[in-house]
Amino acid sequence: MARQYVMGIDIGTSGCKTLIIDQKGQVAAKTLEEYPLSTPQPGWSEQDPEDWWQAVRATVRRTLTNFEPRNDIKAIGLSGQMHGLVALDHDGRVLRPAILWNDQRTGKQCREIHDMLGGVDGLLKLTNNQMLPGYTGGKILWLRAHEPHHYEKLRKILNPKDYIRYRLTGEYATEVSDASGTGLFDVRARDWSYPLVERLEIPKDWLPRCYESPEVSGRLTAGTASDLGLPAGIPVAGGGGDAVVQTTGTGLVEPGILGTTIGTAGIVAMALDRCYANPEGKLQVFCNTMPNKWHTMGVTLAAGGSLRWVRDMLGGAENEVAKWTGVDVYELFSQEAARAEPGSEGLLFLPYLIGERCPHPDPQARGGFIGLTLRHNRCSILRSVLEGVVFSLMDVAELIREMGLPIDQIRTSGGGALSDLWRQIHADVFGSEVITVSGSAEGGAYGAALVAGAGVGVWPSVEEAAQVVTAETRNTPIQSHSAIYRRLFLIYRDLYAHLQSSFHRISDIYA
Repeated sequence: MARQYVMGIDIGTSGCKTLIIDQKGQVAAKTLEEYPLSTPQPGWSEQDPEDWWQAVRATVRRTLTNFEPRNDIKAIGLSGQMHGLVALDHDGRVLRPAILWNDQRTGKQCREIHDMLGGVDGLLKLTNNQMLPGYTGGKILWLRAHEPHHYEKLRKILNPKDYIRYRLTGEYATEVSDASGTGLFDVRARDWSYPLVERLEIPKDWLPRCYESPEVSGRLTAGTASDLGLPAGIPVAGGGGDAVVQTTGTGLVEPGILGTTIGTAGIVAMALDRCYANPEGKLQVFCNTMPNKWHTMGVTLAAGGSLRWVRDMLGGAENEVAKWTGVDVYELFSQEAARAEPGSEGLLFLPYLIGERCPHPDPQARGGFIGLTLRHNRCSILRSVLEGVVFSLMDVAELIREMGLPIDQIRTSGGGALSDLWRQIHADVFGSEVITVSGSAEGGAYGAALVAGAGVGVWPSVEEAAQVVTAETRNTPIQSHSAIYRRLFLIYRDLYAHLQSSFHRISDIYA
């Protein structure tokens, strides 16, 4: 049987990854291209969609450089950072920089939406999710209130990966997992919540057509195909929002397996065989990439983003060493952090660098180090950052347990999963074996490729596509370390409540 290939493209926050996998799930080629992020005001986060498109062009071309069987690429799958607002005019031109998932400017609009519907419970009846500050819905209202000159020209609303779909195919489309994160989607019905959209006075025709994730949503146009070096007409599947589709790429297709992801954000998730109620909207309940399945998760905003901040602010020496030796700068950080004792001698890091989403939906939350003493050094500071990020994931996992869902296994993915030290901290904090699987380090691009392959028959279903993954690493908890972390985690969980009013007072000074 001839080999079949599928391409996955992921529009991440820090860069675009493009890869090609075969029907056994093996990565045949891949490329990454970074692009900048803009923070024009405190709490704001924006990117130029043209930077995404140029990164797609660059990564696709480089991925194909030494890949000969281009005609055997059966489909393209798309993944991307969720919740972002790409505002287009009548001619499909971008009106302003995209407002991203980790942007915190819409707290006022989210409160207005909740109040308009009689509180959180009123919104949950329509969507089963809160309107969080990062969601697309609040951004639309912010645009109406603060940039009426752009709002008047607005004719189509897309999420980041769906803008790339538009550039590839000319189609305005999305799919159920990414649409779930707009705050405008009824996840029970797997369709737009038109009563909510009407209440918010958002024209219905601004919303793109919504597909199931494996469905073909368009085909590669001749002009774009020629530009990228691909055959024209390749099917482009619905794909998935990165927080959902990357769990598909780690084999999270049934309840009981807890998935954690340390990318720019931190994600704690589990597949659901039905749409669970979401009391108080503490978690997010989204449509999964598999028809008739759902997905629950909580997202922390600055997981790997916290370590990237350390790299940019404090990593001058490591950045130089990495440049000259070729050793990844994050591996150098891990080597330093490993010299500190578990628990970092009581130094706790709060990773609320851009506010927080779960379990504290608070755009005014602030990061911090608690417990600093003269004994602490660079190594303990680095380790406390790694530990604080895992504590934040554990904080979310407790909410999933409270839903009555068992946690039989933990699978971790994302860039953070490349660090053996971070995986071991993960196992020690959770008190459970933590495994990585083939493809887990590839993020959303891998899951998007699996979903697209299922949509065109490379695999019979998404569930069967996910069976190509195999275990690669296993970290078991060290009991003495777990004992320390259990005690520190209880302190960590209390800190937000104690500091919340101070966070808000600080934020008010610079509002």
